[in-house]
Amino acid sequence: PHVCGVTMLKGLRTCAVRSLPGALALARTFAAVVPQPLDHSKLVVQKVTDHKPIPPLDQMKFGRSYSDRMFAVAWNREKGWGVPTIKPLEDLVLHPASSVLHYGLETFEGMRAYKDPQDRIRLFRPEKNMARMNRSNARLYLPTFDPIEFLECIKELLRLEKNWIPSKDGYSLYIRPTTISTEPYIGMGPASNALLFVILSPSPPYYAEPVSLLADPTYVRAWPGGTGNHKVGGNYAPAILPQVEANAQGHGQVLWLFGEEGYVTEAGTMNIFVYWTNENGERELITPPLSDGTILPGVTRESILELVNNWKEIPAREKCITMKQIVKACAENRVHEVFGAGTAVVVSSVKGITYVGKDYAIPVDKNDPTQKNGPLARKVMRELLDIQYGRKPHPWSVIVQKRDGLCTMMNE
Repeated sequence: PHVCGVTMLKGLRTCAVRSLPGALALARTFAAVVPQPLDHSKLVVQKVTDHKPIPPLDQMKFGRSYSDRMFAVAWNREKGWGVPTIKPLEDLVLHPASSVLHYGLETFEGMRAYKDPQDRIRLFRPEKNMARMNRSNARLYLPTFDPIEFLECIKELLRLEKNWIPSKDGYSLYIRPTTISTEPYIGMGPASNALLFVILSPSPPYYAEPVSLLADPTYVRAWPGGTGNHKVGGNYAPAILPQVEANAQGHGQVLWLFGEEGYVTEAGTMNIFVYWTNENGERELITPPLSDGTILPGVTRESILELVNNWKEIPAREKCITMKQIVKACAENRVHEVFGAGTAVVVSSVKGITYVGKDYAIPVDKNDPTQKNGPLARKVMRELLDIQYGRKPHPWSVIVQKRDGLCTMMNE
């Protein structure tokens, strides 16, 4: 008997020359032990017989209604990815010991699909979401995937659910990819079984008015070395109580602080931007840096930094900022605008911050108090929406082409 080469492919070629039975045996072994990759060409589409009514625009609420179909694919550590399937939206069936229910082994993403003036489906920088989800999955030792293959599965789901994408400006179809551990094990350990799925929800504009923020140093959202820079479910559940308390005091969101210095990190689930005149007399747009791992690397955040810097009107920088600096700048009339940014909201201006019992008014538009966003926030919003809805050609906007040869199976 001979020894195959170091690599499997080299060994397969060697065996094929010396022994056909040996090659077949090796191929069977290879198929048995090598986990299968996610492959969109194997996508199965099940028939939907019960179509739900699409809610009218004036009755649409974020995250309350869902399209007729969902995408799902199971994963096993030894076997790899199973058969990707688009099927009627249905409840999940989980073993009560599934570790997602006990230890929060769950990641997710937030994306949107838009309709352009030519009635084409568009996505905004979807490769960024795919890359971030893979990073989140790796952080929880959940399975990663080929981003191109997964994105093709999402595109096919969108083609089938195109009628659920609102056509009105500001409206979109929210896309929620999610990975959960389905491992039926209440011991602490990595998942050997998982489920990757996608649901769709028609969505209106998120915030209609400027928001006020409660900056309460009692609660901390994230810390260095933790998971604040990943989209994992465990980051969000502890934020609910502070959010409820902020709402009870008349605020729309929490302004998350960190450390004794009171570093500003995020606003609710949004990245935060401050447009001010710094102590050197220079106007700049700043947002907290990603360096310590407490800030989520938002796709909208990254896009705003790139857009504003490309305009070459004011510099957009990643800089640490504390509440004491904001308080001082407010007292010296150096704060021009503060706004949050994210996939759900796009851009939302801040009208005030409450910190250690004192209210600090933040100007929205000094020249027009009727505006819901400040001048810079409006400009950023217009630019982003024009790109997202295809009114302005830009490489960030990805057209979901009509089916390009993807072979799907329709289960009757």
